[in-house]
Amino acid sequence: MMDWLLFGIFIALMVSGVPLAVAMGLAGTAVVAASGLGMMSLPTNLYTGVAKYPLMAIPVFVIAGLIFERAGVAASIVRFASAVVGQRQGGLAMVAVIVAMIMGGISGSGPADSAAVGAVMLPSMLKAGYPRPFTAGVIAAAGSTGILIPPSIAFVIYSLLVPQASVPALFAGGMIPGILSGLSLLLVSWWLSVKNGFESAPAAPRPPFWQSLKEAGWGLAAPVIILGGIRSGLFTPTEAAVVAVFYGVFVGMLVYRNLSWRDIYNVLVESAELSSVILTVVALASVFAWSSSTLGTFDSLAKFMLGAGLPEIVMLISMQVMLLIAGMFLDVISIYFIFLPFLIPIAIHFNWDLVWFGVIITMNLALGQFHPPLGVNLMVTCRMAGVSMESTIPWVLWMVAAMAGAMFLVTFVPEIALWLPRTLGYL
Repeated sequence: MMDWLLFGIFIALMVSGVPLAVAMGLAGTAVVAASGLGMMSLPTNLYTGVAKYPLMAIPVFVIAGLIFERAGVAASIVRFASAVVGQRQGGLAMVAVIVAMIMGGISGSGPADSAAVGAVMLPSMLKAGYPRPFTAGVIAAAGSTGILIPPSIAFVIYSLLVPQASVPALFAGGMIPGILSGLSLLLVSWWLSVKNGFESAPAAPRPPFWQSLKEAGWGLAAPVIILGGIRSGLFTPTEAAVVAVFYGVFVGMLVYRNLSWRDIYNVLVESAELSSVILTVVALASVFAWSSSTLGTFDSLAKFMLGAGLPEIVMLISMQVMLLIAGMFLDVISIYFIFLPFLIPIAIHFNWDLVWFGVIITMNLALGQFHPPLGVNLMVTCRMAGVSMESTIPWVLWMVAAMAGAMFLVTFVPEIALWLPRTLGYL
């Protein structure tokens, strides 16, 4: 009875327009009060939901992403990507995808990646004649690779909920699938540009390769320093985020000289606001997850799904479709807290590797970041481009299909995600 009450209250609040995090927190609180689980447990669960060492990486990676954006790193990477792609039809769309993939290796956040790339790519793409809805869709889709290509905030949260999958193993596991997803978006963006005659004439002369590489070198070195330090054991993922911040300050203030102390103050204020939103969602979602697990809701759901007697492949596809639908309405963190507690027992039952499982789930949720009606990346880029989300649908659906193809390839060929962590000794 309490199981139905929990989800009934949550769905009713969500449909009525209450923010998702608040809906989960209120639903969990109502069930705790009605079932007599103890109201005094709520403050403890709110605190323990965020008082975890791995979560310290989230606000610091947010700071790092903002610092690199303000330091002018994104602009230098755009020039380098333009030198690599050259003057061709659809070139700027391809550049946007490449830049988003590189910036994703710094920020670890899809919305932050989309905002940074949008700031530098929107004006030039619009000037070249790309439609605003197409431009918003491409940048939002490319930004979704930010939660796949390490470092990834999503992988940090997954590791928190699934301790059997370490953060370094997830970072390594997401590298090749993230690049594969980016390549799929690269191809479909180029194809759509050529098919519809976008950028029929080169927008600007091709930058000199070696000069642009030299200018972008400081930014390109950031993911190498972060991942190399983790791989060598010099620092943990959380410490890597701190290193990234200080490296960004060094590059912005002493190399590019685009950062002032006032800029750093503004970055700290903005990152505090963004981080507080993320951690508030985590804290309130933890109340929902604790009340559900205490009531045995997740165990019942897992047993029900296993009791259906579905073959392994059908179960896997069903789970992917379910998450794909959920990603259209819920954010990444909420989906993790709602679905993982009953999906992980199913994965263990079928003896699926939990690193691979985390990668394919995150690829699924990356799709949700630019899929209407709640794609957070798409919300960011549509606001920046001044268009409605509905106008992007004819373009975005092609990108969803391309990235879904990459996701199902990794789903049915697990070695794509497991080869690198196994080679590096994380498995």
